[in-house]
Amino acid sequence: MTTDLVAAIRSIPDYPKPGIIFRDITTLLGDARAFRRAVDELVQPYVGMKIDKIAGIEARGFILGGALAHQLSAGFVPIRKKGKLPNKTVSMAYQLEYGEDTMEMHVDAIKPGEKVILVDDLIATGGTAEGAVKLLRQMGAEIVSACFIIDLKDLPGRKKLEAMDVEVRSLVEFEGH
Repeated sequence: MTTDLVAAIRSIPDYPKPGIIFRDITTLLGDARAFRRAVDELVQPYVGMKIDKIAGIEARGFILGGALAHQLSAGFVPIRKKGKLPNKTVSMAYQLEYGEDTMEMHVDAIKPGEKVILVDDLIATGGTAEGAVKLLRQMGAEIVSACFIIDLKDLPGRKKLEAMDVEVRSLVEFEGH
């Protein structure tokens, strides 16, 4: 299974800058069988649990999150870059590799006590996922887990979320940055 998923992910050397290998899941998304397997594997640990919402981080987290929400009969919450949502929002600043940005979600997207799974395509430094966890908790969400297709295991993202008492699940790991 893991070998099939790794084979479906395109690796692009020196993107977005020299020394980085970009892990591109668009090839996995375009392969119906690999996409189905990835969604099934992401959903499997939560089957039978009461999950209220799936929160997806812009942009690939939307694709995965929508599929997970459908499979788990849960609602979907988009976590977007600042200024992209049309109604009243709550925001959280988060750290990027070289700077800071802000993410938002609608103020009425989460009710206190709702059980939420956070999803994105990849966990690397963990700044974006950490910001999303803080934002969701600010609104009273109970984070059940954070799940990703890819964990860049040489970077601190997983450890950062685990230090926040968030269970982290990933389907494949890659070395490097």
